[in-house]
Amino acid sequence: MVSKAKKTVALPAVVDLDSLDAIRDGLLDAVEDGSVSVAADGVQRVSTNALFMLISAAGTAQRNNFDFTILQPSAAMTAAIERLGLGAQFKGMMR
Repeated sequence: MVSKAKKTVALPAVVDLDSLDAIRDGLLDAVEDGSVSVAADGVQRVSTNALFMLISAAGTAQRNNFDFTILQPSAAMTAAIERLGLGAQFKGMMR
């Protein structure tokens, strides 16, 4: 994939409905400009909606020919992904 610029979006410890708007806005800006890395090592709790938002952002990045990676997802985030059966959707983006 071609990369114009690489941006990093750090997820907060609690990724829930209260934090989604700010995260979404940051991701939207980032996936329009270039490749995106999402720092997820500090996530302690993540909502289902947040996981779907990350899948959507990855799709947008792919359509724009940019890389989208989730760096060092925490055990809590990985457990939520597996519990919801979303492992296949996240497989290619987690590093």
